[in-house]
Amino acid sequence: MSEESPFKGKTGLRRVWNALHYSMSGLRAAYTCEDAFRQEVLLALFLVPLSFVLPVPWGGRAAMIASVLLVLIVELINSAIEAVVDRVSLDRHHLSKRAKDIGSAAVFLALLNVVVVWGCVLAA
Repeated sequence: MSEESPFKGKTGLRRVWNALHYSMSGLRAAYTCEDAFRQEVLLALFLVPLSFVLPVPWGGRAAMIASVLLVLIVELINSAIEAVVDRVSLDRHHLSKRAKDIGSAAVFLALLNVVVVWGCVLAA
């Protein structure tokens, strides 16, 4: 039998309210503590409005915006992985390095995805 968190008992609107609160806390923590997340937010604040100025179809615009938001999502997950690895131990370990490197690779691919999607939409 696995033990569940005692915080899992909330249901209905209370659960939704709590989830919103935790999400806002997570975004605040990422913005405050993670330089890469702040840089990617600035990139998003530039690219998303730019997508509305460029003469592209709505489907292309949606893909452009989604690719930018994907970078933020992947960066949040990467930052969470790094925080957990650091919480477990600050000692050098090949599995810790692997986890952090894989998270970094995911962010790199998400950024590459932005370049590819924007390039394809703009070239069409």
